Amino acid sequence: MIVIGADTHKSSHTLVAVDAATGQRIGVCTVSSTSSGALGALGWARRVASTERCWAIEDCRHVSGRLERLLVSAGEAVVRVAPRLMAGARATARERGKSDPIDATAVARAAIREGVERLPVARLAGAELDLRLLLDHHDDLVAARSDQQRRLRWHLHDLYDDLDVPAGGLDRAVWLDRVAGRLRRSQQTARIRIARDLVSSIRAATRRIRELEQEIALLVEELCPQLLDEPGCGPLTAAKLVGEIAGADRFSSDAKLARAAGVAPIPVSSGRRDRHRLDRGGNRQLNLALHRLAVNRARHDPATAAYLARKQAEGKSRMEALRCLKRHLARRVWHLLTDPTHDPARAPQPALALT
Repeated sequence: MIVIGADTHKSSHTLVAVDAATGQRIGVCTVSSTSSGALGALGWARRVASTERCWAIEDCRHVSGRLERLLVSAGEAVVRVAPRLMAGARATARERGKSDPIDATAVARAAIREGVERLPVARLAGAELDLRLLLDHHDDLVAARSDQQRRLRWHLHDLYDDLDVPAGGLDRAVWLDRVAGRLRRSQQTARIRIARDLVSSIRAATRRIRELEQEIALLVEELCPQLLDEPGCGPLTAAKLVGEIAGADRFSSDAKLARAAGVAPIPVSSGRRDRHRLDRGGNRQLNLALHRLAVNRARHDPATAAYLARKQAEGKSRMEALRCLKRHLARRVWHLLTDPTHDPARAPQPALALT
């Protein structure tokens, strides 16, 4: 097999063909990041690797998406390589320094080292991509609104010493109305006008955020209603899970999903010491979604709360107990997305958790 590593950038892509058996570089090609450049890369690959081949692309979807879509639609085998996997490939390479061909070679060799059959495969974008884009836009709007709210609070602090807006108050129409009324009754200075503009912007952002939340909830209900039945899993958390997993069938087992999310413990045993350490790699957004699900589930599900209490009684900290829970939740989510009729009663019980 020939593995073609791709180092993708905004304006160009560098491709390196590597023999999977020997790890030797057998060809290098640089193309533009346009559709015609992707077609040129495909033609080059067919000449260099006319037999069995697999594309290994660094998982930078904003710059690699066009190339991925064209290759998948052409019937090519494409896998995504997490950026963290390249560090070891570069450190052990004989060729020193850094360049696009060196990075592309590191991508290919990392895929060979991990095993291309074990890496998540790329596929044509579907409803999961739409959901992720909508949620990312929602999160961007929330972040921008939070920045506006902070600036408004500083103006209000300077203007009125008797106005105490509670935490989260500027998300609600009742407090925005109170602040707007107070600003209208005040002498119209430059600070007052700025504060009024901020109130208007916050109102508009809040309306759009709520519209997006409704749209996301409808899409989640259509794609994966089974997730919404889980304790502590609301539409936004479910959307984050579905959007970041991008097709649970890309992972042949729940263990691979857990590793991709960075919630599978890494063995660091030596001699008689049997230990595991925290995995700080993986998809951090997916890890965040599982963490939110774990925290919310602990609040709403007595069995989960009892499991965490038992883990803490064994000597684990609260965060360590949540990490054990997140590994089980990765298994549960994988089963729900690959088999919606999955019966949790037949799944491994939390008492058998990896520690």
